[in-house]
Amino acid sequence: MPKWKPNRRYTPEFKIRIVETMHREKLSYHAAARQFNIPDHHSVAAMERIYLEEGAEGLRIERRGRKSTGRTPKLEKKVEENLIMDNHCPFAHQFSEKIAYIGKRLPTSAMSLGVVLSVIYC
Repeated sequence: MPKWKPNRRYTPEFKIRIVETMHREKLSYHAAARQFNIPDHHSVAAMERIYLEEGAEGLRIERRGRKSTGRTPKLEKKVEENLIMDNHCPFAHQFSEKIAYIGKRLPTSAMSLGVVLSVIYC
């Protein structure tokens, strides 16, 4: 028999019922976990924290899995060109050619930085 059990997933209504019962009956985390057959009292503590900070709607949000890395979205080629051309820079074509040449050799973030710098430079 394996020592671990798969993660349990509780419905938002069940979580709300746990927290409201805790408050109504003044139960501790351990007592609430025992009463609702939850293996770890830390789960009950997390439910209460979310309920107090965000309300009942906060318990409806799925919070499992990896978070986003926060990468900025890549600009489309036309948007980059429009940024350069909208500035009415007399050297815009020179910069767009240089950026296209550099862009083949640099990562995307450096490419976006080159576009911004060329717009500011003009």
